[in-house]
Amino acid sequence: MQTPPVCNYEGSDYQTSFWEKGGRAYEDGCEAVALRRMLPTSGRHLLELGAGAGRNTPRYRGYQKITLLDYSRTQLEQAKARLGASDRYRYVAADIYRLPFVEGVFDGATMIRTLHHMADAPLALAQVRRVLQPSATFILEYANKRNLKSILRYWLGKQDWSPFTRQQVEYIPLNFDFHPAAIRSWMTAAGFTIQRTLTVSHLRIGLLKRALPTSLLVALDSLFSLTGNWWQLTPSVFLKSQADEKGTTAAENAYFACPACSTPLEDTPPLLHCTKCGAEFPVIDGIYDMRLNAPGGVD
Repeated sequence: MQTPPVCNYEGSDYQTSFWEKGGRAYEDGCEAVALRRMLPTSGRHLLELGAGAGRNTPRYRGYQKITLLDYSRTQLEQAKARLGASDRYRYVAADIYRLPFVEGVFDGATMIRTLHHMADAPLALAQVRRVLQPSATFILEYANKRNLKSILRYWLGKQDWSPFTRQQVEYIPLNFDFHPAAIRSWMTAAGFTIQRTLTVSHLRIGLLKRALPTSLLVALDSLFSLTGNWWQLTPSVFLKSQADEKGTTAAENAYFACPACSTPLEDTPPLLHCTKCGAEFPVIDGIYDMRLNAPGGVD
């Protein structure tokens, strides 16, 4: 099965260069507030899609177990170094378009700063729904093309694409902005009901970030974000949704499925073997490599 191209952060120092040294304390604080407002107080097993180096993982305190999934193995190595080896965490390198899990494994999922790398967002959302249990919680963040900055630039003739059309815009390779109406439509088609919308990063302006304390900016943003159910004019939007009641809940010990043929896999480190198609997936230093183009895998 051919799938869309994947944005790969292999070998990237994204966590350090963008978040820790890139002046993003305001954005990080805003996201922490949004997650705190949307996360359930408790849960059994959360799938963190696009986990990267584990920046948000400590915020999922209510979940007993967390599976961190990212396409980049080196990002997961950074996450493991940050969070440690623990029965609570499982680190999985995989393609979001071919999630290596049986249906109905997780009762919660998050996808923060990840959908904007999806050339086929509807396909990615359908995969997320497949591995979630009925009525599971899914928190999605997406990059909004209909934000105030892009609207002003369009009106002033400084950008040629319209922020008002539903078509996604690829501003650099494998980086997309989406229209809120398109996202809502895709979420519904995938089997999700949106329960709450929060707008985030209202004050993402360099001058303000340099002039005002981060704590003040975050506090102001947390107030403005409450209007998210009415309008979405910020560069970042958070959605809290619930999966529909269709589908099944996986058996207690069921977890992995072959991303090539969907056959359930036994969890047998240091190597997982598919008895149907013969694909093999290594487990190295506690990280499951379920990518089909990985050494030992198939294409």
